[in-house]
Amino acid sequence: MAAAAVGLSMVLISISKLLLVICSLGVLLFARRAQATRNAMTGLCTPLAVLLCLFTFAASLFWTVAPQAEGLTSLAKYGKLIMIILLVLLVRDRREARIGLAAFVFAQIFLLASSWLLFAQFPVPWATSRMALGEYSVFSSYLDQGIMSAVFAAICWHLRACLFGKFGHKIAIFLVVAALANVFFVLSGRSGHLVAIALLSIGMMWELPKQYRAIVILLPFLLALGLFFSSAKVQDRLTEVATEVRGYSNQVAQTTSSGIRLQFWQRSLQSIRQHPMAGSGVGSWSHEFNRLEREQNPAHINIDANGNPHQEYLLWGVQLGIPGILLFIALLISVLRDTLKMETPYARATQSTLLALVIACMFNSSIYDAQIGDFFCVLIGLLLALGFTKTAGEATSTPPTSRLCE
Repeated sequence: MAAAAVGLSMVLISISKLLLVICSLGVLLFARRAQATRNAMTGLCTPLAVLLCLFTFAASLFWTVAPQAEGLTSLAKYGKLIMIILLVLLVRDRREARIGLAAFVFAQIFLLASSWLLFAQFPVPWATSRMALGEYSVFSSYLDQGIMSAVFAAICWHLRACLFGKFGHKIAIFLVVAALANVFFVLSGRSGHLVAIALLSIGMMWELPKQYRAIVILLPFLLALGLFFSSAKVQDRLTEVATEVRGYSNQVAQTTSSGIRLQFWQRSLQSIRQHPMAGSGVGSWSHEFNRLEREQNPAHINIDANGNPHQEYLLWGVQLGIPGILLFIALLISVLRDTLKMETPYARATQSTLLALVIACMFNSSIYDAQIGDFFCVLIGLLLALGFTKTAGEATSTPPTSRLCE
C-alpha cells in the first residue's frame, strides 16, 4: 500500500505511512527478524545517515528561531525519511521487495494512463489536482508528476527483467516511451524535463560499449536541443525561464516562478552567511525570509510559516548552517555508496532515482515537500531492500559489487 500510494492522493499516502509505522512497531516489538534482515541492515550506510539527519534536526529545536510548534511541524515533514529504514526492516526477502515494486509500478501505470486520458479530454473523475484540466496532472502538481514519471521510466527500463518477466523488454520500451512522451509533450514541469533528460542520458550511456561512454557529456545537450525544436512544452518553458531570469536581473516585481525562486535563494544565502555554523534551527526558513525582507521593505507582508525556498540544499543550510548542507550531501553519498554493493540492475535503478533526487532538489525542496518527498523515500527504501535481500531460502552473502558505470 505504501509503494502504491506514493503516486496517488495525499490521503492514501498519509494512511499508508501511518500503517507502515504501526506495522514496523509491531515487528520490532513482537516478531523475530531473520538473520538475513539483520545482516542487510548492518551492511547499509543509509539508515545511519537518516538517523543522524533526524537527530540533528531534532537537536536544532533547542536553538530554532521559529515557534516550537512550527519547528515540530517541520521536523515531522523530515520524519518521512524514516520510511527508508522501515521498508528495509520490514522486507524479508527479494520476493517481498518485488511485490512492493510491482505495486509501485501498477500505481504509476494507473497515474500515467490517467494523465494521458486527461490530455485526450476524457473525463477522469478520480483526478483531484487543481491542475488536472489545464496541466493534465492527476493528484499532484505537474511539477511533481513530471519528476515521478521520469523516474518511473528509468525503473521500468533498468528492472525490466525482474518486473515484467518473459516480455519484459517490449513492455519496458512501451512504458518508457509513454512516460517520457508524457513528460516532454504533455506536462509542463521544467524540473521533470531536466530529470528526464538526465536519466535518459545516463541510461543510454550504460547501454553503450565502454569505449563510447564519454559521449554522455554531450548527450544531455543534444537531447535538450532536439526537444527544444520538437516539443512545444519544452520550448515554451525554457524560453519562459530566460524571460523570467531577465526580469529578475532588471529588478522587475517578482511574480514569476523563476523570479520568486531567485529571490528565495538570495535571502537563503544571506541567512546562511549570518548563521553559518548552526543555522537558525528547524522550521526557521519562513521567519528568516520575512526578517530579511522587512529589513529591505518594512511594508513586507509575511509569507506563511513552514515555507521553503524551493531548493533543498539551501533549506538545510538555513536551518542547520553549512554543516546542514554537508549533512544532506552525506546522506546522498550514503545511498550512492550502498548502491555500489548491489547487483547491476538494482544498482542502476537506485542510482537513477538518486540522480533524479539530486537534480530535483536543486529547484525544489523535494524531501521537505509532501507527495514528492514520500515518493523518493519509499522508492529508495524499496530499492535498497530489493538490492540487499536474497530470494527466500537463499544463503545470505554480500552481493557482488556493481560499479557505477559497469
